[in-house]
Amino acid sequence: MSLDEIIQSAFQRAYPGVDFSWVRVVPATDAKFGDYQCNDALKYAKMNKLNPRQVGSDVAEQLKDEKVFEKVEVAGPGFLNLTVGSQWLSGRLRELCYSKSCLIPAIGAGKKIVIDYSSPNAAKQMHIGHIRSTVIGCAIDRIFRSLGYEVIADNHLGDWGTQFGILIKGYRECLTDEERENLTVANLEKCYVLSAAKAKEEDGLWKDACRAELVKLQQGDEANTELWKRFIDISIGEFERMYAKLGVKFDTYRGESFYNSMMPGVVEKLLKVGLAKESEGALIVDLAEEKLGVAIVRKSDGGYNYTTSDLACVESRVAEYNPERIIYVTDDRQKLHFRQFFSIAAKTGFADVKLVHVPFGLMSFQGKAISTREGNLIRLDDLLAEAKRRALEIVSNRNAGSIENLADTEKLAEQIGYGAVKYADLSHDPATAIDFDWDKALALEGNSGPYLQYAYARVCSLMDKAEVEESSLTNTFAVAQPSEKRLALQLLEFPNVVVRAAEAYKPSLLADYLFQLAQLYSSFYQNSPILKSEESVKIARLSLCALFARVLGTGLALLGIETPRRI
Repeated sequence: MSLDEIIQSAFQRAYPGVDFSWVRVVPATDAKFGDYQCNDALKYAKMNKLNPRQVGSDVAEQLKDEKVFEKVEVAGPGFLNLTVGSQWLSGRLRELCYSKSCLIPAIGAGKKIVIDYSSPNAAKQMHIGHIRSTVIGCAIDRIFRSLGYEVIADNHLGDWGTQFGILIKGYRECLTDEERENLTVANLEKCYVLSAAKAKEEDGLWKDACRAELVKLQQGDEANTELWKRFIDISIGEFERMYAKLGVKFDTYRGESFYNSMMPGVVEKLLKVGLAKESEGALIVDLAEEKLGVAIVRKSDGGYNYTTSDLACVESRVAEYNPERIIYVTDDRQKLHFRQFFSIAAKTGFADVKLVHVPFGLMSFQGKAISTREGNLIRLDDLLAEAKRRALEIVSNRNAGSIENLADTEKLAEQIGYGAVKYADLSHDPATAIDFDWDKALALEGNSGPYLQYAYARVCSLMDKAEVEESSLTNTFAVAQPSEKRLALQLLEFPNVVVRAAEAYKPSLLADYLFQLAQLYSSFYQNSPILKSEESVKIARLSLCALFARVLGTGLALLGIETPRRI
């Protein structure tokens, strides 16, 4: 029985016939208040105009014979301060140890969700600006899967629109025969830049020619369609190369083109239900009453925009997957778009689907805004290569040639470097803007990915030195000393943190927890001799070390960060 259930039962015994399923126990904010606290006596007293101190005392009375607790105190206006016993604590640690899921509850069993993230534009190389949506979305994806949800990860590519007329014209006239033969995303980006520059020329002839190529594509011209497909295939191949480095996988790649044929039907539906109306030649949905302005669903030239595309997209996803919710991970500049889109979707039959926008702040690089004009729009490939290079220096300096296999050294550098880049992002609340700094990202001290990886590697080294079979470390845990107990209590919070991270769509909550866990382990390690202790104490403390490594490794995996056994 969980602590929540034990306290809920005590409330029910004190006040029969009342539903107390909402009562919760939380970790104590200060060790002097015990191990856990429950403040819900105040809430119940307020709802029923009772004395909160008396309610707290009534509940405490019901807990006086409860063997789980060493001490139950009523403090202030009715706070319950709870100190758990070592027997209960050891028992819960054993449950955590034996649980394949580390006690992460399967609250999503039988439910489907769609997560829409990353979404780069086809025919363009991924750059540092793409990292946030990709790693935040992937972490949310992993966290929800761990909770039992069936997740459909969809990469909504920018693969349709005006840019393809510019690209097709540029491909035919701005590239060499060799570049066309050995076409890469870099070549596509080059021809787009050259073609777009020509389209701005005053005579307008190039721009008109680009528009003509786009119209041919939209009308199904065979040659242009084959070129477009080639552009998309090459783009996806390049994206997948980058995703493989980051450990990111998608179930579907459905870009704007996938929903192109559905958009006229979306507009017809909006007209039929009376939501859309004409304004200056365009069709709009007026959301002024909701203080959301006007959403254009068909432009004056007959073209469609992101609102129309997203409405078609949600209709398609609901029909195919019947998801419990759809999560969109994009930068916070799109907040208004999603508020408008969600409002219209609810009014057109999708009110039962939970639509969630997870906005993230923009990333700067060493104090400067990321932009082409500033010259620091760093390609993602170059960013990861630099991460690997810097990590390789750390590995080489620490090991001084002790790693004989070059391939192993490079693999370790990738694990550290890529993990550092990811954690530098995920350790921040998604909503905040962040400034990427190499020194902070790759520090072996402080709140960084390498620090957590190093904490894991230190435990692995300790276990190797102890020469103890892990199977013998699952029966007893050391929880007598304050540092042991603090570490044990933090370990037991892991499943709750995973749930909270999912509910808030904030992988940063999990990152914060893992950093605090690693700090508590460091305190435990410094204050509790392990290998030099008597055998029974040594085994009990090694059991705690092994469980720490397992929880830390599981948590880092949910963030998409690997855990090498040595650094």
